[in-house]
Amino acid sequence: MAASFHEAYGVKPHVVGKVQLGFTHYSSIISSTTFVEDLDKPEVFVPALRDYAQSLRREGLPLLLVGTSDHYVRLIIENADQLKDLYRFNYPTEDLLNALHVKDAFYPLAQQHGLEIPETHIHHVGDPVEELQETITRYPVILKPGNSVEYYRNKFPGQEKVYRLNSAEEVASVVARISDSGYRGTLIIQDFIPGDDTFIWDSVLYLNTEGRAEFVNFGQVLLQEHEASAIGNYTAIISRFNREVMTQLKEFLEAIGYTGIANFDIKYDSRDQAFKVLEVNVRQGRSSWYATAQGHNLAGYLVEDLIHGKRREPGECAFVDKDVLFTVVPQYILRKYVTAPGVRDDVARMIRQKKVRNPLYYSGDTSLLRRAWLAVRAVRYRKKYANATWADAS
Repeated sequence: MAASFHEAYGVKPHVVGKVQLGFTHYSSIISSTTFVEDLDKPEVFVPALRDYAQSLRREGLPLLLVGTSDHYVRLIIENADQLKDLYRFNYPTEDLLNALHVKDAFYPLAQQHGLEIPETHIHHVGDPVEELQETITRYPVILKPGNSVEYYRNKFPGQEKVYRLNSAEEVASVVARISDSGYRGTLIIQDFIPGDDTFIWDSVLYLNTEGRAEFVNFGQVLLQEHEASAIGNYTAIISRFNREVMTQLKEFLEAIGYTGIANFDIKYDSRDQAFKVLEVNVRQGRSSWYATAQGHNLAGYLVEDLIHGKRREPGECAFVDKDVLFTVVPQYILRKYVTAPGVRDDVARMIRQKKVRNPLYYSGDTSLLRRAWLAVRAVRYRKKYANATWADAS
């Protein structure tokens, strides 16, 4: 997001967080980095952001607030009334946030609006696990928390973002560990849709403050992180175009009154030739910068809407169709680990045509220390993928 703001306007954003992250460390396009202990606690978050806004008032410019994690976005939405006099932001209501983020509410909502989802079972932590053995008839399955924010508040050894489980015994074991952690929300257990990373698809949209979609894109994931704790973080996406699916996603968000940036995670099920929605993130995803690379700068949409009051007219939504290969891993990783027929050829073509874009190497960021960190990071990726423990079933 920092690169998007800088590329569009020459603006160097201020960053507020809990700890230093490698992605922003040493960057020359960030004006300042401020660390606040326990920033993720509501009683700290609001006073810290209000005090921070007051400290920037001398600049005399409007402040645009962008959350970069689910938890920070939730805190912004839940405390919107205490922040909106100092910051401008575009997010949906708290009720809609809960309808989308709490998975046992989201899946019925998605089906009601015609979106396809994987076969899904909802387990309330504390209920007898034996009930699952009667309802789940096919393995492997995917298990994930219904409320990820609450899940990560209850840390435990071996905690994973998503679990792939091959038997009733494995399900019972994981459910017991999660229960022992103190988490008391729901668990979502879904049929595992077969296929490697290239069966995962992604879509980014922006809906303005009046609830109209201004753009929608579509991409095929090439690779994701293969460490168990980071599954779902995409490291490479190739742009695609599917007007039917893009229209379904746009119309769904418009129908429910969504506003802001949205990011869908989808998987293609070859068994019934259907794109099935896994979740929608109420924010830009880590890989959503590929929309910016396609000419639809995410920061630009926020600024034009929230600062300049410029919005597309009804019926002017852009269905993006521009070739881009987004990656945050070295090209040799793509050549080695993207093996799907046809997709591998597309990767080679995009590399030849110089349509590969990596936001970490944004030309406007001139820090030599950052370039050194990126060089070390690139070398480490060879080992990360070679030692991956998340094996994709075909």
